[in-house]
Amino acid sequence: MRSASTEHQQENQTPLYQDKNLLIIFAVSLITFLVLASVPPAFPKIIQALNVPPQKIGLLISVFSLPSLVLGPVVGVLADRFGRKKILVPSLVLFGIAGTACAFARDFNVLLFFCFLQGIGGASLHSLTIALISDLYSGTRRTTAIGYNTSIINASTATYSIIGGALAVLGWHYPFFLSLAAIPVALLVWFGLKNPESAREKPPKVDWLYALKTLKNPQLAALFIASTAQFMLLYGAFRTYLPLLIAHLFQSSSFVIGLILASIPMAIAIAASQVGRLARRFPETTLIKASFVFYAVALLSVPFVSNLWSLLIQTVMFGIGFGICSPIILSLVAARASKEYLATVISVNGAFCNLGRILGPVLMGIAFGIGGISGVFYAGAGIAIATLLIFKYFRSCLCA
Repeated sequence: MRSASTEHQQENQTPLYQDKNLLIIFAVSLITFLVLASVPPAFPKIIQALNVPPQKIGLLISVFSLPSLVLGPVVGVLADRFGRKKILVPSLVLFGIAGTACAFARDFNVLLFFCFLQGIGGASLHSLTIALISDLYSGTRRTTAIGYNTSIINASTATYSIIGGALAVLGWHYPFFLSLAAIPVALLVWFGLKNPESAREKPPKVDWLYALKTLKNPQLAALFIASTAQFMLLYGAFRTYLPLLIAHLFQSSSFVIGLILASIPMAIAIAASQVGRLARRFPETTLIKASFVFYAVALLSVPFVSNLWSLLIQTVMFGIGFGICSPIILSLVAARASKEYLATVISVNGAFCNLGRILGPVLMGIAFGIGGISGVFYAGAGIAIATLLIFKYFRSCLCA
């Protein structure tokens, strides 16, 4: 096992951008949110082609995210016990195959089924990339690496939104073909990733109850709540219903919808790349609370926008908040996890992120039915404010 001094020395000598393992982790991250970014610009066309009620289109995101809610902690436990690669590779293969099958569905229920299968493949991807980074780095270097990883994810998400919008112009099913990229990434992980598994303490047995035990930790519980809320807002209000607002209010094409949506991950990428510097200057809990203020202001102002491109103010504001908040939450979760159950705890947080993805479209669909498209964004602002108040209550726990 490597000594702490050796690890510290290696961390200080090797620039992050030269670490081949980290570059492979970035490749996995490029796949993680591919579908969630490339498909929403096609939502208006899917509604028309498959005769889907608008309040049900969010089910595509919900069924994709549902397996992560259930299986996320399970695969985290297995990854801690048997190794990261043995979980990652088959997950990537299933992701690619099921995602390609979505392109051939011509019934909404069949499409939901294949999205569910693809969600099983994607259940472990994001959590295990964070676990891998936490295996390799610690302290502010870990926060910086997670920030870079978040930047990579969201820069690619912006690109996928544009590509997905352009492909959706040709047909609603074309964005799903992008899932094939997961297959070569699986081969890259299998043959190229050199994670220091032998240097990490492993639990003596598979403890299926450990994931539930993390919920009793008030520090982790506060972070899990924040994770759930921010993903509810991102995938409920912005990714599901902002495309409908743009399409119906401004009569815009799928390509324009993709461009507007791309501004969110681009803002996230830029903000996340600077989160290491911000974390050295400001308390991390203060940055999280500031992010939820950004969310509330952005959501409250969306219904008052009268010009299409003015929406960029709200999307960029939301993206900046998310780019600051998400890496800090992940780093704080990793810092509060024991080494032998690192992937388990991170996967539990991932499960709460996916709970947000599932609940967001459903709750915003209810808000849409009650108050129309404006009701979606007012409800989102209410969630942001409520989460801010809850987080202030837990502040003393996080600072401990």
